[in-house]
Amino acid sequence: MSTTINRQILLIEKPSGKLGPEHFRMVEGAVPEPKDGEVLLRVRYISLDAANRAWMQGATYRAAVEANSVMAGGAVAEVVASKAPGLAVGDIVFGDTGWQDYAAVPARHLAKLPKIEPLTHLLSVYGVAGLTAYFGLLEIGKPKAGETVVVSAAAGSVGSIVGQIAKIKGCRVVGIAGGKDKCSWLTSELGFDAAVDYKDGAVFKALKAAAPDGIDVYFDNVGGDILEACLPQMKNYGRIACCGAVSQYDQAPSAHGPRGVPGLIVVKRLVMQGFIVTDFMGRRDQAVADLQGWVAAGKLKVQEDVIDGLENTPKALIGLLAGENRGKRMVRV
Repeated sequence: MSTTINRQILLIEKPSGKLGPEHFRMVEGAVPEPKDGEVLLRVRYISLDAANRAWMQGATYRAAVEANSVMAGGAVAEVVASKAPGLAVGDIVFGDTGWQDYAAVPARHLAKLPKIEPLTHLLSVYGVAGLTAYFGLLEIGKPKAGETVVVSAAAGSVGSIVGQIAKIKGCRVVGIAGGKDKCSWLTSELGFDAAVDYKDGAVFKALKAAAPDGIDVYFDNVGGDILEACLPQMKNYGRIACCGAVSQYDQAPSAHGPRGVPGLIVVKRLVMQGFIVTDFMGRRDQAVADLQGWVAAGKLKVQEDVIDGLENTPKALIGLLAGENRGKRMVRV
């Protein structure tokens, strides 16, 4: 191996309010040795997701990230040494490597990936972002041609794909995003029928104008006030796919949820369901085949936001939480 240094980014303090650079520190250590059943990985691209921030608040679908530990995070990585059957040097995998150059990980915790170029697509359209959009919309939202689909954080990694899949399925699509540039991009480049800029305020009124007949499917990435604005505008028997609550991750835990939910759900007979993409991994191959077909046909545009340098990972996550990114943000290590 050409190096014996493993750079790592530690979460040195759990934030009580907004996440800042002071909560992280880079350290250097030795490259780990894989044990039996493990492989040594060279991390290539680290996935940045709003969920990274939620992990700092406590246990979710995974254990909480504790102070003074390597910051957790999924990544596309290359096998550089193997002590596990089924994985060989040169194989490409996805797994929770953490924010570091090298990681020794049990093979059972890794997913072997096809060698697709560019590798970045394995984190965006064919990775967690694309699969979350695909299964969340199609399995939870169950959109039908002619229906109105609204998606929040629509210029982000998941939302931008949700809206395009909804268009492929023949729906009218309204995206909610922050800023005129993002909203213009959604309608002019991605084919959304309308876009609502939440930074203008008056989201309820703008949404009413964009979807005057009501909402059949709402794909919720943010929770909070945006969910509260959408709920009363849902049609009877509408479906809400709850993917995330980014509006509430990066602040003190006093954030409120939408008010009046139980009554609206009953009166409108709504289905409101949360999901985790891993629920559907047994059907990953079919999803990737569909996504590849749509990309090849020009029906699905891939937008990626690649930041260079492991040292820039904290700043890149902080920027993502502030809405800097357009499409899937990741760090090239």
